[in-house]
Amino acid sequence: MKRWQKALQDNYGTPTLELISGKGSLVKASDGSTYLDFLAGIATNVLGHAHPAIAKAVTKQVSTLGHVSNFYAHPNVLELAETLQKMTGDKSARTFFCNSGAEANEAALKLSRKTGRVRIVATKEAFHGRTMGALSLTGQPSKRNPFKPLIKGVKHVPFGDSAAMKRAINKRTAMVIVEPIMGEAGVIVPPGDYLKNLRQYCDDNGALLVFDCVQTGMGRTGDWFGYEYSGIKPDVITLAKGLGGGLPLGAMIALGKASHLFEAGDHGSTFGGNPIATAAAITVIKSIEKEKILNNVNVISEYLLTEIALIEGVHEVRGAGLLIGATLDKPVAKKVVKRSQELGLLINAPGESIIRIAPALNISMKQAQKFITIFSQAVKESQNV
Repeated sequence: MKRWQKALQDNYGTPTLELISGKGSLVKASDGSTYLDFLAGIATNVLGHAHPAIAKAVTKQVSTLGHVSNFYAHPNVLELAETLQKMTGDKSARTFFCNSGAEANEAALKLSRKTGRVRIVATKEAFHGRTMGALSLTGQPSKRNPFKPLIKGVKHVPFGDSAAMKRAINKRTAMVIVEPIMGEAGVIVPPGDYLKNLRQYCDDNGALLVFDCVQTGMGRTGDWFGYEYSGIKPDVITLAKGLGGGLPLGAMIALGKASHLFEAGDHGSTFGGNPIATAAAITVIKSIEKEKILNNVNVISEYLLTEIALIEGVHEVRGAGLLIGATLDKPVAKKVVKRSQELGLLINAPGESIIRIAPALNISMKQAQKFITIFSQAVKESQNV
């Protein structure tokens, strides 16, 4: 803690735990303690830590060809872009690679300016990143207010409210951006017809529909992106987190007419789509398919959603796949996180009464059962304090 405070800026506060190694969903701290990791780098380590296939692919790539910049093509970036195109089910899909979710949303923001319009509709409590453009889209005043003035022309409306969206979208709207499921806001699932309604409103007004799938993507909900249940397609998909399996990689995928808006020189990223990160991403996708991990997501999800709902002190459980939020009866979420850590479990509290879990997608049933045991105890003890 002293070394951190002397060498790093205070934007994260000071961590209380130093992790030094991991295998699957188990991590080890510098004091020798081990923990069951049910946060997975905030929904990022979709195959856990030190997955053999990722380690092999990255090692081989870094030993073969490192950074080449975007002046040159390389096999991995071509293969990954073609794979993402197939995953969308749309041959018109074209990808721009970057390094993070915030950068992917910045790219979507710039892309929307190519329509000739500047107004944007986003949702209250949404999280799209902390860079100035992405922060302008983010609907959380506590994160926005210290850095105003932000980009003008962004209107925030309540998430899940189709009527509010219909009123907000007009012929001057460049894009509408939403998360299929709100992650940082506490895993909020919208009404079943919400995304379909947004597609219609955007079509009626000629606006781009952007789905921020940074947290819901790469199989976390049981589908590749998290919007598939709606039966519609967006104009833009933003990805990151699980895409690189732990390595920094983001993507902005544009479909249909939107895929031709960017022209040469319009945007760029020095490290975006580099050989090493794309080698990891290709391996992540192949491993999810080979190991039938999406089936595991659905099985473990059903178990967790059922068992968490039965815990005394849990008011509501919601989510999809392995992106799950639990609302507590009392505002003791931080105490639950602290007690869980003391008992050997890592989770997250995005709100005073909300717990978020987002484990690796290949988590085992035995580990899920251990989570329930520890989490139940932590909730019980925190409620009684």
